[in-house]
Amino acid sequence: MKTKKLRADIQALLFLLPFLAVYCLFTIWPMLKGVQMTFFKWTLIKKMHYIGWDNYRQVLHDREMWSALGHSAFFVILTTPTMLVLAILLALIANRRSFLQKFYRSIFFIPSVLSVAVASYLGLFVFQPYTGLVNSVLHLIHLLPEGTEIFWLTETGLAWIAITLITLWWTVGFNFILYLSAMQEIPDEIYEAARLDGAGDSQIFWRITFPYLTPITKTITMLQIIASFKVFMQIYIVTGGGPLDQTRPIIQLIYQTGFKKNNLGYAATMSYVLFIVLLVLSILQYWVNNRKGADN
Repeated sequence: MKTKKLRADIQALLFLLPFLAVYCLFTIWPMLKGVQMTFFKWTLIKKMHYIGWDNYRQVLHDREMWSALGHSAFFVILTTPTMLVLAILLALIANRRSFLQKFYRSIFFIPSVLSVAVASYLGLFVFQPYTGLVNSVLHLIHLLPEGTEIFWLTETGLAWIAITLITLWWTVGFNFILYLSAMQEIPDEIYEAARLDGAGDSQIFWRITFPYLTPITKTITMLQIIASFKVFMQIYIVTGGGPLDQTRPIIQLIYQTGFKKNNLGYAATMSYVLFIVLLVLSILQYWVNNRKGADN
């Protein structure tokens, strides 16, 4: 019996070895190399001298870095709750039995298959002054007087609105599919029993649908927080981090520090600061979810 178990373990290990080799080569090794870089003055050309904890000390007093991290956190606050509400609403619409059901499911999901570059350039077209779709529609329905324009991408508050709307339109499809799948797992008998008892649509949602969606909501929330903290490309294309770096996220600052300022060591240090922030948030959410589960 022990010989058979050992043989099965060896066979399993042999099947796993190719994946483990690739994983170690392209994930574990770069992570370890990144940690090493944080202790050096490191450029694109060569590794410079060892500087110990200087990069970490610099991070603690770097207002530019903390400002960029604050912008990323602000983006998380803007997008995460809105994304959850919008994804649930779209899933409710697409889950209703109607002849437009397949159309809804297709049209809600299609934007998520676009690349970030395509979605961002479409956003640029929509929010440009003078020729942009939003301003043109506002002129058409006389909500914007002739001769005036809204500069969505050059005013800080409006730029955040534009970036948020572009991101929601582009990414909501993935979360919509998760919610739709979760809704389809709810037995129809429960809804039928609730309606026989005289429950209305709002009561059915809050007392049946929403509680069933709690597990997937926790998962989506964590995924959305991590994804929003890693935002870069759409902001880089749409506003370039402007105006005056007021929409520049931490990932863009890391990119500029490493590849434009030629300081890879400090860029790696900021990357690991972001990693620690995300790790702490993940642990906190895991602890809160487990505590709520224990209380229930």
